[in-house]
Amino acid sequence: MSYQEQLAKWEAAVLPEYLAKDLAHYTPEEQEDAFYQNLSFGTAGMRGVLGAGTNRMNIYTVRQVTEALARYIDAQGNAAKTSGVVISFDSRHFSPEFASDAAQVLSAHGIKAYLFSSLRPTPELSFAVRELGTFAGIMITASHNPKEYNGYKVYGADGGQMVPEAVEVVVSELENIQDVFTIALDESNAHVQVIDSEIDDKYLANVATVTVNPELVAKEGASLKFVYSPLHGTGQYIGEKALQQAGFTNYTIVKEQAVIDGDFPTVKKPNPEDAAALVMAIDYAKREGADAVVATDPDADRMGAAVKLADDTFQVLTGNQIAAVLVNYLLTAKKETNTLPENGAIVTSIVSSRFASKIAASFGVTTADVLTGFKYIAATIDEYEATKSHQFLFGFEESFGYLVKPFAHDKDAIQALVLFAEVAAYYKSQGKTFADGLQELFEKFGYFEEKTISLDFPGIHGNDEMSAIISKFRNEQPKTIGGVAVNRVQDFSTATETSADGQQKTLPQPKANVLKYWLADGSWVAVRPSGTEPKLKFYIGVESDSQATSQAKIDVVSEDLMRFAK
Repeated sequence: MSYQEQLAKWEAAVLPEYLAKDLAHYTPEEQEDAFYQNLSFGTAGMRGVLGAGTNRMNIYTVRQVTEALARYIDAQGNAAKTSGVVISFDSRHFSPEFASDAAQVLSAHGIKAYLFSSLRPTPELSFAVRELGTFAGIMITASHNPKEYNGYKVYGADGGQMVPEAVEVVVSELENIQDVFTIALDESNAHVQVIDSEIDDKYLANVATVTVNPELVAKEGASLKFVYSPLHGTGQYIGEKALQQAGFTNYTIVKEQAVIDGDFPTVKKPNPEDAAALVMAIDYAKREGADAVVATDPDADRMGAAVKLADDTFQVLTGNQIAAVLVNYLLTAKKETNTLPENGAIVTSIVSSRFASKIAASFGVTTADVLTGFKYIAATIDEYEATKSHQFLFGFEESFGYLVKPFAHDKDAIQALVLFAEVAAYYKSQGKTFADGLQELFEKFGYFEEKTISLDFPGIHGNDEMSAIISKFRNEQPKTIGGVAVNRVQDFSTATETSADGQQKTLPQPKANVLKYWLADGSWVAVRPSGTEPKLKFYIGVESDSQATSQAKIDVVSEDLMRFAK
């Protein structure tokens, strides 16, 4: 169906006033962008700009994907329908409405729907799927995107994001839905059960087990002074409860950013990966003489941090740096208490730093490298639990996602918040700072530096433009990057690794549109399209014997990559 036909169908429909107003004010270019395709539903779910149209997030696109999910559940039989789906949502505009509509679509199919009474974090949704034994879960969130966005994530019975095989079936069902305006809703909510504090209490009881050294926290927790910002999102309620039950009471919450507000009025993007999002919290910390700053994104699955330096300025940490220090602390504690398993493993993504991996290796702990997307970390945890081949100790992605204990099967900023505070308290008890701890690891294991470059490709031709650049990297493979020879190329689309002399081997990961280049000096570069946004991402990782040398390497490689990408 052409975009003009889709537009005509929407213009003929009886829409809510706010969507009708959107439609009436679209320019011709905006009309085409809003209707030229259906909003993509991929392995990370569905995410898009709010507004009227098939390529926008609105009640109709939410009903459509929920109808497809419901048809998939119907096909699994009564047991799946009875076990049902748990639904949560964050602080974004229309999140409660989207969650309610999803529940009513499921109920119309006779599928049990557990609906949180108010906003809850993504990791609690993951936990609730496992705790309630549901067939699936739905999280209404656009994570760290700007205020104009919302999204829809689907989880499987293990609490991890839905696996690709199941996603393919849902996408197939989506394509069979011809008229979004006729999807049935059960406004009586006959099969909907509202859930509340009973899940909070169980989730928080599990979060309490994240604390490694309760005696240390009891002794030093009150002396650690830090600032916490939930960035207008779900962390405000659960995050504070988790900190307080662990014994951390000497913290200040950024009151302006504790207000639940989908406009995220104090930041351009509510993204703890972005140093700008931490500015207000750092100002708080400077005024109050705090040791550290922590922030969680609106759905509390990502955590960022900044730590005080000797000159009272603050260093914003990268996700890779946070992971390295947390891994070192966890493994050191286990080694000192003789609880470090012989088959221990950490799990990370192929675009994350080798820093934590090198630290883990020094403890005899394996690193499993998986594709980007925390569902692959969750799948690896499930594999370990089934085969007993390894014992999961920690999972992380460079994009500020961490998992300490697998009672949730997605990145969990609430767990990370508690562990980060404990590690900061540990260093304070030693007369050091978190930054001192990071520096010690650099001196011991090498100066690792990483950089991510994101190029935006919005609009109708964006995907074609991205594909052309990836094809160039794939078909005209550079022999050197930043003046350093490429030793081997990993093409995950064919699951092959090719060395400079032409030898090939098969990669263990599933196929994906990702390229990774390993350079002769140990540096690496990866290229992949984002799974949720029209972005092409370039990842760079280097290692040397000084920070200055590593930064210089990053700069040279970045410039060379961008020249080649043109």
